[in-house]
Amino acid sequence: MNSTRLQLIEVTPEHGPALFHILSNENVTRFYGMDPLRKQEDALHIIESFKQTFDSRQGIRWGIVIRDSGTFIGTIGLNHLSLYSKKAEIGFELDPAHWRRGYAAEAIEAVLTYAYETLGLYRMGAVTFLENTASIQLLTRIGFEEEGILRGYLFQDGTSHDGRIFSLLKPDYQASRHQRKQVKPV
Repeated sequence: MNSTRLQLIEVTPEHGPALFHILSNENVTRFYGMDPLRKQEDALHIIESFKQTFDSRQGIRWGIVIRDSGTFIGTIGLNHLSLYSKKAEIGFELDPAHWRRGYAAEAIEAVLTYAYETLGLYRMGAVTFLENTASIQLLTRIGFEEEGILRGYLFQDGTSHDGRIFSLLKPDYQASRHQRKQVKPV
């Protein structure tokens, strides 16, 4: 799957070192719902879990690669995927060297288009830590609406944390996407 600047690809063991680099960074995992990776082989276990989740049809995870350079900068995926119920939760992480460049928004748009148009999903959810203002701002800018707080929903550092739940329904996405296309740069 491609977007303007990105290619979304299958994550394979060859991406292990790059994934380890990203997920061993405490700035990345601080709001990820897992502790930072400590060993390279942990990244390979995560990649295997991506494959198992896909094979069981419970989720899809793509690697995010910059098309021009081939640089692997993170992953994005559909978690808790239910084709029957037409819903999933989106999740993503990026290497901090590539934050604030619009890559996350571009990858999210590509995955939302795939989820709604190809998979026929109706509801997309997203869960953030309460303090993750960057993700909260990004999700609301794309059109996600906050639904409330999930008490003790996220577990990290040996502690349960509250999570903020967002959703974006297919008709709302289509309307907001149409509006974004209508806006012409000045």
